[in-house]
Amino acid sequence: MLKSSLVVLLAVATPVLADDLIYSDAATVSCLDGLIEDQDPTFCIGASAEACMEDTQGGWSTAAMSGCLNRELKYWDARLNVAYGDVRDMRKKTDAELDELGSAARRPGKALLAMQRAWIAYRDATCDYERSHWGGGTGGGPATMSCLMNMTAEQALYLEADGLQE
Repeated sequence: MLKSSLVVLLAVATPVLADDLIYSDAATVSCLDGLIEDQDPTFCIGASAEACMEDTQGGWSTAAMSGCLNRELKYWDARLNVAYGDVRDMRKKTDAELDELGSAARRPGKALLAMQRAWIAYRDATCDYERSHWGGGTGGGPATMSCLMNMTAEQALYLEADGLQE
């Protein structure tokens, strides 16, 4: 009797592992693709993480929430890196044109680099502050992942929009 109770207890107490997560970027991509003109794309942030939490058995545990949020964070981080590279290339061309003209105007490529470095420090400090609200409790992990995901997604969307301006 004790042995079978222990097996049941271990089965119930087994944490959700990263491999157990049922995650796909599809909910976020579908949401973004379905936006109507002038609809705020930030509405779609978190769609895939939420679907992951709903689809994964035990998906509302702190470990699973952190895992699902981290997976969507990776999606947005990849988009951010592409957008930053595209905007950086575009702004470097502007810098070269300004150099060629001998202009004293502030160089957008250098300003972009300074902005992105400051944004990373701001994001990290903001999310550390968010985690501090949890006093070392288990909710701090998902809170941090949610903060990182949201801020990274917002920056990716900002840079993507900036890249469309020229």
